[in-house]
Amino acid sequence: MVQIILVLILAYLLGSIPSGLIVGKVFYKTDIREHGSGNLGGTNTFRTLGVKAGLAVTIADILKGTLAAALPLIFHLNINPLLAGIFAILGHTYPIFAGFRGGKAVATSGGVVLLAAPYMFLTVIVVFFISLYITKYVSLSSMIAGITAVLYAVISGFVYNWDIPLVIVVFLIASFVIYRHRANIKRIVNKTEPKIKWL
Repeated sequence: MVQIILVLILAYLLGSIPSGLIVGKVFYKTDIREHGSGNLGGTNTFRTLGVKAGLAVTIADILKGTLAAALPLIFHLNINPLLAGIFAILGHTYPIFAGFRGGKAVATSGGVVLLAAPYMFLTVIVVFFISLYITKYVSLSSMIAGITAVLYAVISGFVYNWDIPLVIVVFLIASFVIYRHRANIKRIVNKTEPKIKWL
């Protein structure tokens, strides 16, 4: 039990690594929390620091979710990797290393899904970029990606075998992502949400 608790704490700490803050301050001498939406995630990094920085932060946030979810496997613990993934997502959203002001959980959630269900991850990525190309809204595309993950999990259950923990966790993640984007939803409705210009 002690090992499990330690692994979950480690997963939270991994999720708490503020990639956006690190990239911004180290390479651009900029605290992205003082610009744009004030968010530490990839989207605000793209807007504030550009494509290269945004990609670096997004990839880092994905990988920390994947690594955190892999911890139970690395330490040979008999717990579902998704549980560790949830703690990483909470760490990313409420990071202890950045005053509990983090990102919106999209990339780190994707990293968790990458470990738990790689084909779902690939499907979600494709849908995300198709939506992004059409709408130019990162926030809307992120929410659509979350809904796609839920549909994928449910359809896979009907076609193949049900993975109940995956269905539950993906549903919770999608709901959380949508909740975290509630301000974006209002801006989309009011047509004040910024659109990307690089795709």
